[in-house]
Amino acid sequence: MHRHDATIEAGPVPALYRAVPSAGRIALVAESFQRLLRKPLVAPGGDPVAALWRAPFAVVAHGAEPDPLFFFGNAIALAAFECDPARFVGMPSRLSAEAPLREERQALLDRVTVHGFIDDYSGLRISATGRRFRIGPATVWNLVDAGGICSGQAATFAP
Repeated sequence: MHRHDATIEAGPVPALYRAVPSAGRIALVAESFQRLLRKPLVAPGGDPVAALWRAPFAVVAHGAEPDPLFFFGNAIALAAFECDPARFVGMPSRLSAEAPLREERQALLDRVTVHGFIDDYSGLRISATGRRFRIGPATVWNLVDAGGICSGQAATFAP
């Protein structure tokens, strides 16, 4: 692990994840997982933002913009993507895959949109430094609130 990665993992929850409305969107990551997969992503109760930040597996989430933007990456995900929170948040999620693999990534997201979640995805991703790495098996799910409104998608994987 790179020295920079260890710094990300050891630190407290980044302030930008505590800001409103970020904290609510991040809590929806865990709530949606529970709602759709009928099992907890992190231990219930407590602070979902801190629990997701410190989870021992990667968690990323993007919004529902026409070109979806990441709004969360936990410490493990940021280490895999070799990126800090300030650079990761707001980055188009399509940039997490190389251009030739973006059609495959879009097909995956389309499957999630139709089915609510999938738990059988694997694929190649690219870090901020250009390093390629495989994720999978990954679970990808829609961020759906209690009223059924979808506001993005999230994924968890072991890098």
